[in-house]
Amino acid sequence: MLHAPQLHHALRSFCLGAFAAVTRELDEGGDVPFAFEEHEAPGRPTLYEYRPLVRPFLEARANRLTALPDVRDALEALEREPAAAIFARAHGDGEVSSRDALLRTVLLPLLAETAEACGGFDWDDEAFERSYAVLEGSLFGESRSYAAVAPVVGLSIGGALDLGGGVRIRHVASGEIAAHWPQARGLLPEGFEREPDRLCVLELQADLDTDGGSVPDAPGELADAVTALRLATAGPVAAGPVLFERLDWKPYGIRAVLPIAATAPPGEPVRLDPVTADRALRLRERLALADHDRELGEALDRWELALFQSDPFASEQLRASLTASMGGVDGLFAGSLRAAAALGETPRERAGILERLRLLAAGDAGAATADLVRRALVAVLEHGDRQLLLRSLDETLLGLRPKPAIGLESLVAAGAV
Repeated sequence: MLHAPQLHHALRSFCLGAFAAVTRELDEGGDVPFAFEEHEAPGRPTLYEYRPLVRPFLEARANRLTALPDVRDALEALEREPAAAIFARAHGDGEVSSRDALLRTVLLPLLAETAEACGGFDWDDEAFERSYAVLEGSLFGESRSYAAVAPVVGLSIGGALDLGGGVRIRHVASGEIAAHWPQARGLLPEGFEREPDRLCVLELQADLDTDGGSVPDAPGELADAVTALRLATAGPVAAGPVLFERLDWKPYGIRAVLPIAATAPPGEPVRLDPVTADRALRLRERLALADHDRELGEALDRWELALFQSDPFASEQLRASLTASMGGVDGLFAGSLRAAAALGETPRERAGILERLRLLAAGDAGAATADLVRRALVAVLEHGDRQLLLRSLDETLLGLRPKPAIGLESLVAAGAV
């Protein structure tokens, strides 16, 4: 039973009109490209398949097809359906009109799926009905499946790893992105799917209500994941430069990754193991603390900016980061003392850390201190209460109490794991 008969009629008319226009072009000498595929199976004859490449054929004619008379009626029918509002916001960032978004995410994909089901452009009512039923199920179903994927560079993994909040890192399937987004070929990092440290994607998954709500802030969520991975691994991790969105397993949009997450810092690629991934998960969750702690947010921003700079600018950013995270109104030297107390396990270790951090105050020491500033930020985030941590470290320095628990122990005590 049809949920929206008027919508069905309008979309069917659009597809019929598009088929007629393409058929006229083919009658005048146009050709649909074909793919020749060989299918082998042990002990069986080899089978050969000629498959018409209708999707790229239609995409190349998108401008002409969207000028057909039936397009306006189809768009008006979609605009009358509140459930289609989420598709009108696709290809976001205000660069595409709502009607263009509906064309890209509903009309043209429906046309391509119908043509693929027909095996070309000989109209088949049953093929259209099957394709339309899938669309109607997406529009009026109980929930929608959303995902955003972004290429990752600078690390390798052994298998899929959870980073929390619906975010995970996994290997990319061969040709996965190009199959769903043919226009992606010029948007992928150089060497992606070929180099050992360029075989992964960050993926955000979410189930959405069908009440016309918005999709997640994928650029922000994946940027937080990149920051957490950089903090946990000290590796040159980056994602992007764009992310690819899909809704109910169909292309939905392409959006830019935040510049600081899309830019790869210098350094050697790293291997992400399950233990380090678990730390990245905890750090990603704790990044939300910066929303209510301006100094922590400043410290994170300054540290991440230092990744892309050389001295004297890198040292200036690191000084500002350490002061904001651990010094506060007490200044850089107090921050250095507290960081040494937090990171060192023995008096000798603490003295060595303090000596290195004091180089920041003396001049340019980015290379010698960058990792210590990173570790100090990790300690602050894993503790979970920056002000309490600073007071506890001051008491430790005065000999009033042992070193405060930082890391997994403090998270267990707080009931976070």
